[in-house]
Amino acid sequence: MQGADQTVTGMAGRYAVALFELAREGDALEAVEADLDGFAAMMDESAELDRLVRSPVFAREDQMRAFAAVLERAGAGQLVTKFLGLVTHNRRLFAVREMMRGYRALLARHRGEVAAEVVSAEALSASQTKALAAALRERLGREARIEARVDPALLGGLVVRVGSRMIDTSLRTKLNNLRVAMKEVG
Repeated sequence: MQGADQTVTGMAGRYAVALFELAREGDALEAVEADLDGFAAMMDESAELDRLVRSPVFAREDQMRAFAAVLERAGAGQLVTKFLGLVTHNRRLFAVREMMRGYRALLARHRGEVAAEVVSAEALSASQTKALAAALRERLGREARIEARVDPALLGGLVVRVGSRMIDTSLRTKLNNLRVAMKEVG
């Protein structure tokens, strides 16, 4: 497990490391990344697929048939199809998102990148993402792979997490801090 990242731990981490090692041996790191990104997008777009992943109510065979059909339709590669089949067979689908996150972390480390989770109130434009990547590169001294997410509850601003560091410039946090400060005054 020479490519193992210290932050990739637990059961999901073991699966992520195994997938990463197989992809690296097969010279398929980018293909697996693309397949996993496509699968994650399908889960985000389909409440039924997300429920199938998270719910323990579905029988293993039903999940395996459904995933085989979904992955075939999506044109997923053989490695990802077999991997998700194994995950389904072992009844570990509930942790598939964490496995994918672990794979991305391992891939970023392999590339010399830093993963930056960015949460914004609205989707970032291409120019905003590019400017943020440039700012992070300047600050960190390495390329940052931005994993953007939208959370309208932030109201405005950003929350950026890189490793154990977090920068929170969200309007929600600023309003909460102001509310606390006002309570102390009054």
